Amino acid sequence: MRTIDQLLSEAPAFSGMSSDQLELIAGCGLNRVFEDGEYVMREGEPADVFYVLRSGRVALEVYMPGRGALTIETLDHGELLGWSWLVPPYRVAFDAKAIGTVHAIAFDGACLRGKSDQDTELGYELMKRIVPVLVERLQATRVQLLDVYGGPGPV
Repeated sequence: MRTIDQLLSEAPAFSGMSSDQLELIAGCGLNRVFEDGEYVMREGEPADVFYVLRSGRVALEVYMPGRGALTIETLDHGELLGWSWLVPPYRVAFDAKAIGTVHAIAFDGACLRGKSDQDTELGYELMKRIVPVLVERLQATRVQLLDVYGGPGPV
């Protein structure tokens, strides 16, 4: 059976990190399984965990009054889920729902923040990997909102 640091070394987001850094990060992680339709996280809840998806898919959803849940992005194997654990007030920004069975590594956000404060090189390496995910998700949300609310303007 592979350890969490070994599993992390296979995740694209952690490529190039030293084995010592992967071991530090792995100390904050544990394996989780979510069944089809189960919410991994809900908008507004405390953001104290982030995930690396090992298998399965997760739909990122936002609730639209009068329309219900709108999927803004679907995440797959190897992708990161959750960035709000980095930014006060540490609240989840979107709903995330399992599509089929999902295996993930769950990381304690407070544990990682503490290790990043103690080892600024580790913190910087994490930021370099997570900030692009944050930007990508914001762009995906923007595109979805344009699709939902945009339309032909005056000609």
